[in-house]
Amino acid sequence: MLKPSPLLRIVSSALICAILASSCASSTMIYASPEDAKIYIDGEPVGKTPYLHTDTKIVGSVTNVRLEKEGYEPFYTSFARNEAADVGAIIGGLFVWVPFLWTMKYKPTHTYEMIPLAPGNSAPTEKQSMESSSKTKVQKLMELKELLDKKLITKEEYEKQKEKILEQDIN
Repeated sequence: MLKPSPLLRIVSSALICAILASSCASSTMIYASPEDAKIYIDGEPVGKTPYLHTDTKIVGSVTNVRLEKEGYEPFYTSFARNEAADVGAIIGGLFVWVPFLWTMKYKPTHTYEMIPLAPGNSAPTEKQSMESSSKTKVQKLMELKELLDKKLITKEEYEKQKEKILEQDIN
């Protein structure tokens, strides 16, 4: 019986590790109309649009996005890591089960159109901001519950994200 050479084992191991590592990350380009809107990912400022977002979250993870630009209403949205299949992770998952946590990735791009403020309104009032925020919270909570119902996230992840959403704008 032929015994594989050490070099073959090293090359095979390196190839499998490369497939697994590349399968974990997913990227999406975020655009806004108009451009140069400030972008906040999960509440943290990360730059201006267009913006390349990359992360290693697992399937079904939700990323919250807020866009702000002077003269425009704040824009709130989110996207989940369940938009496109990742062939590399699926192939890697055939060898080791762990990559199946990353079998889905983001769409290559997300484009959002911001709404200009009405003439004479330089910024939304505190009441309008609170109403918009609460609507956004309700939408986020509904999306989060849908992910839980589809068993794309665990109950523990659901509770953690729910707490984050409910704590937003309290501080």
